[in-house]
Amino acid sequence: MDHEDTAQRGLEADLRDAVRLEQFELHYQPQVRTSNGQVIGMEALIRWAHPARGLLSPAEFIPVAEKNGLIVPIAEWVLRTACAQNRAWQKAGLPHLKVAVNLSALQFRQTGFVGLVSRILHETGLEPSFLDLEVTKSLVAGTPESMMTRFNELRALGIMLSIDDFGTGYSTFGHFMNFPLDQLKIDRAFVQGLPDNVAAAATARAIVSMGSSLGVRVMALGVENRYQADFLKSIWCEYAQGFFYSKPLPADAFLAWAKKPMPDATAATYDESRKSRLAA
Repeated sequence: MDHEDTAQRGLEADLRDAVRLEQFELHYQPQVRTSNGQVIGMEALIRWAHPARGLLSPAEFIPVAEKNGLIVPIAEWVLRTACAQNRAWQKAGLPHLKVAVNLSALQFRQTGFVGLVSRILHETGLEPSFLDLEVTKSLVAGTPESMMTRFNELRALGIMLSIDDFGTGYSTFGHFMNFPLDQLKIDRAFVQGLPDNVAAAATARAIVSMGSSLGVRVMALGVENRYQADFLKSIWCEYAQGFFYSKPLPADAFLAWAKKPMPDATAATYDESRKSRLAA
């Protein structure tokens, strides 16, 4: 057995202990309205507080969890913890915000998944309208028609459904037409090229236009600088997330961030301009 296999087995053993001991924590990245910087939600992002290696990002352990099936209990912990935290913030007086949670394909395919989501919402007291489940393009495209009823059942509960990292895979776009969609999230790969990359700019414009035509929200991911933020505002992409606004924050830090005064902005001008454009 080589060193890489030994390290992999060691990580798997540690991960099993992490599940049993709940060595995870959630960080929350704010999602904002591009017109004025107002926080409208947050994405829950898992971190593993490894006893020897410190705080690990999901890229360092989620692939292992997906391979050995541990993603199912981990994803359930994330969903329950995010819902409970959001409800606690609401009780503490924070404006009611949506919390976004990534949906694992293996988790989604578990029998009774919709019932589990409903039960967690009931146990935590969070209204379904304040939960946003993010699904990948591959999950939507690879879901048999017989299982699409699960997405419809989730939507019927009042949960928001978002397609994450949108903008690639147009060959499977037909699948999205039958999907009970609430929001498209522009792939960060396109946002990184804004505003100078012509192809990236054209793709971002097309997705915003598509969202408007379908009557769904559009959010840009991975916004890192003011040039990107200003361009997204100029093409009427109303929501965004990224380091330009805030990095992912521990729960206490997110609460402090969300309570700070909203920055001065031309929100009224933007809203009036948008109304005029839509009426034209």
